[in-house]
Amino acid sequence: MRVVTYILLALLLLLQYPLWLGKGSWLKVWDMGKQVEAQKQINEQTQKRNAALDAEVRDLKSGTDAIEERARSELGMTKQSEVFFQVVGAEGAATASAVTAATPFKDKLK
Repeated sequence: MRVVTYILLALLLLLQYPLWLGKGSWLKVWDMGKQVEAQKQINEQTQKRNAALDAEVRDLKSGTDAIEERARSELGMTKQSEVFFQVVGAEGAATASAVTAATPFKDKLK
């Protein structure tokens, strides 16, 4: 009788092995679920970044305000009749510009 019990127990363990440690086991499914969640978060961040870049591209294509802003901040450009003042304070450097004439910026771009 004991031999039959041991044989049945061994068969039960052999049947359980693929469920817990085999190719499609619960552990691998659980690990794959964690990887899917991590990839979903990465995809969400990438979609937000792409949406922001798409909005920036559309803004640059459609209007001159964004181009003017970029030219001022990144290239340090000023309008034709504009005077630039740099004010240095105790806490750090602050910049300000004063407009002396109202010449449109897009005329300078042509």
